[in-house]
Amino acid sequence: MIVEPKTRGFICTTAHPAGCAVAVNRQIDMVKSQPRVAGPKKVLVIGASTGYGLATRISAAFACGAATIGVIFDKPAGNNRTASAGWYNSAAFEQRAMAEGLYAKTVNGDAFSAEVKDQVIKMIREDLGSVDMIVYSLASPRRTMADGTVYNSVLKTIGGDYENKTIDLRTNAIVPVLITPATSEEVEATVKVMGGEDWQDWLLALDAAGLLAPQTITVAYSYLGPELTHPIYLNGSIGQAKRHLYETAQAMTRAMPNVKAYVSVNKAVVTQASAAIPIVPLYISILYKVMKDKGLHEGCSEQMYRLFKEKLFAAGGAVVDEAGYLRVDDWEMRPDVQQEVDRIWPIVTTENAADYCDIAGYWDDFFQMFGFRQPGIDYAADVEIDVPIPSIPVMDESAG
Repeated sequence: MIVEPKTRGFICTTAHPAGCAVAVNRQIDMVKSQPRVAGPKKVLVIGASTGYGLATRISAAFACGAATIGVIFDKPAGNNRTASAGWYNSAAFEQRAMAEGLYAKTVNGDAFSAEVKDQVIKMIREDLGSVDMIVYSLASPRRTMADGTVYNSVLKTIGGDYENKTIDLRTNAIVPVLITPATSEEVEATVKVMGGEDWQDWLLALDAAGLLAPQTITVAYSYLGPELTHPIYLNGSIGQAKRHLYETAQAMTRAMPNVKAYVSVNKAVVTQASAAIPIVPLYISILYKVMKDKGLHEGCSEQMYRLFKEKLFAAGGAVVDEAGYLRVDDWEMRPDVQQEVDRIWPIVTTENAADYCDIAGYWDDFFQMFGFRQPGIDYAADVEIDVPIPSIPVMDESAG
């Protein structure tokens, strides 16, 4: 079929398989062009199909030569509907890894569930024997517990309303936005979904199964950001979850003698998660222009390669700040970058946005997440949408 982008709110409901493959292979080629990293050799990436999770899997495999297992929650093509971008990304990753002699398998299912944990444990036991790195990169909006209870995360302030401005992603207009406070129940639910509880559940399950290497590293991802975004992020409901994530890292490091747990603070980039956060799309658009003008801009793959090379597996050991965070947002938070963002923020309007924002770059990144706007792709041509992930058995949909 001919695949065109169809958007609804901050997501794209279609994905282009050839475009996704081009994007994945471009990231792989970038990593392969850099010096090798003396890093992990058997890596589990939980949340491996897009954004930072996918980029981490790419760096583990193609910078370190690691065998990788990726946990995803994506839809294959069916009923004249494209697969999700994450499905196509995972298929392209596995195909490239196999072509270069690297072990790569993927498990598709709800990472919160005991069933998926059991499936991964079985795969590690049979294929790898152990893992020496676990990456936790979930960005799920909800979590279903074993008893059927469903928790939904919210992107709200805590303690009071917050007014500022953002980009209306439907019109590219810069408009006022009012963000209302979360209830205590909503904060608790957000921590359940996006905090460290499930990360710890994974480590405990792997440890109980005897599958952790004698020296195991685990890392989860967070964001701190400038003061501008603190009401909605750092000091909001999602910030409470990320604080719990950090506390979980410290607790696991204390309690598990063979585990060193880190939280990596990454740069603001266009992802399916960040597109949903009010204020952040406008901040990213300004940040992109400032950092590109200064020659400092990085995408997910550049960030994750730098995390491996300069932070996690640096020659003298892991490089952390005074709180113990890995900081790959260091270029974003440079004083000269943030001072320029602060100068622009109060004066930017719909009328002058082209002078101060990289809105075109924002939208390029957005559509490229779904395989569109990729060079060398004929988007007017028919493309096969039913692309298998080599390690996932083909299921008969008629059997349910």
